[in-house]
Amino acid sequence: MTTVSTPVPVALRLLEREFLIACAPEEREGLLEAAAHLERKMRELRAHSHAPGFDRLAVLTAISITHEYLTLTKQQNGEESHLGEELKTMRLKLEQALQPHVE
Repeated sequence: MTTVSTPVPVALRLLEREFLIACAPEEREGLLEAAAHLERKMRELRAHSHAPGFDRLAVLTAISITHEYLTLTKQQNGEESHLGEELKTMRLKLEQALQPHVE
């Protein structure tokens, strides 16, 4: 039987603003890590922008992080595809090497 954790409130600070978000206790650490990453990215963008408002900065940061995520996902998928092709080639060579030779 699966038990559902009762959500607990977690306070997050992003650029001097506090947000209260409910999450399962086992997800708390991941949520805090995500918020810390988000704040670092927001600070980076704010340092290179002409004083954007919080909402605009949040959207720009979301776009930036999403772009990074999609780029890494495509890169990983490409590497997995390449690895799959190499494994297929190796398997075929191994099968050929293990076949009895007919003379």
